[in-house]
Amino acid sequence: MENQNAYAKPVTLGNILKFAVPTIAMTVFMSFYTMVDGLFVSNLISTDALSAINLTAPVIQFVTAISTMLATGGSAVIMRKMGEQKEKEAREDFTFLILVNIAVGLVMCGIGYLVMDAVFNGMNLSAGVASYCTEYLSRYLVFTVPILLMNNFTLYMIASEMATLSLICSVTGGVLNMALDYVFIALFHMGIGGAAIATGLGYSVTAMVGLFVFSKKRSLLHFTKPVCRFKVLMNAAVNGCSEMATALVTGIVTMMFNWTMLYYVGENGVAAVTIIMYVLMFASSLYTGYSYGVAPMISFYYGEQSQKKLKKLISVSFRVIACISILTAAMSFVLTRPLVSVFARTDNPVYELAVIGNRICTAALLFIGFNIFASGMFTALSNGMVSAALAFSRSFVFMLIAMLVLPRILGVNGIWLATPAAELAALALSAGAFLKYRKKYGY
Repeated sequence: MENQNAYAKPVTLGNILKFAVPTIAMTVFMSFYTMVDGLFVSNLISTDALSAINLTAPVIQFVTAISTMLATGGSAVIMRKMGEQKEKEAREDFTFLILVNIAVGLVMCGIGYLVMDAVFNGMNLSAGVASYCTEYLSRYLVFTVPILLMNNFTLYMIASEMATLSLICSVTGGVLNMALDYVFIALFHMGIGGAAIATGLGYSVTAMVGLFVFSKKRSLLHFTKPVCRFKVLMNAAVNGCSEMATALVTGIVTMMFNWTMLYYVGENGVAAVTIIMYVLMFASSLYTGYSYGVAPMISFYYGEQSQKKLKKLISVSFRVIACISILTAAMSFVLTRPLVSVFARTDNPVYELAVIGNRICTAALLFIGFNIFASGMFTALSNGMVSAALAFSRSFVFMLIAMLVLPRILGVNGIWLATPAAELAALALSAGAFLKYRKKYGY
């Protein structure tokens, strides 16, 4: 099949980038329009409303965690089967996992509505911020199933050599989101609830296109009569558990950041954290996009047992990530004030907090890319346990230690230093895992 020929081409930087550039552009654009969401909210409503978006993030990450696990883990399992020439079985598994995701979305939406009041009531928030949190999340959860389908179809479009289509969907959804942000907030005065609806409708574009595209048999992966294989479901869960751990732990760590900032600074500190997270998310999207782009290649070459291609792919990937890391760290440091000023005026107390925090957190950009790629690589190699250990240690264990120790010693600056310290410790663990399994996988 023509779609499969892309995997048969020589492993060169140019061919790798044909897979990776569309996904990098896609993830960068998605992070960009998330930032624009925050831009509209902070400028047209208030920085308190911006804080509320960050405070709702843990619940959203909790709701989407299982689907993220099945999407990333399922993609690795399915593309490995494609590499083993088991196309029919791979398509049956693909259809089955999509149906499972829809069911998961309905359940998690219900759970989200059940837990949100308890979460916000336990934060000792002001009445205004608590009201913003409830309004935003209650609208956002309506779109749970389309958002989960978007997560899945994004990865499966990449695996089916439709990364450009995935990019087009992301750009279209992003433009729609930004346009609706202005319409709902500035013209219709729908407040932060309007921002949530705009985000949900923007994410829904990929879901709708995916349902149409994967219904066509000309796609490498397409819907067929599903076969319920619980072993496949378990393999997908194990392979993707690192990504689920990352989503869950990110939610927990975000709550820790928020609680710590509320203790040391107050709600202005939460707004500052939100701005810095936007900057880190924008830079990290480069690494995430690259990892998503090459993951199907890693899985395919592993299934094909082509160690020469696998070794070259991973070698080139490390050089690409090193270049991106140096560039993003330099740009983030130099452009700190312009970036922060987009979200907060210079006379706002949030501004100086965010400037100092971003300059300290910028050091983490030198390490994040390698850690993201290492976890994604082991997921693609169907070694979900190692991937989970790396992701869990990076996102939770090291971050928890840093968050408990550094603020006690350095105060607010210790909060900002927690991310670089945790990423540096995770880099050492990632390097150890890479060397330990080098002979086993032949990279």
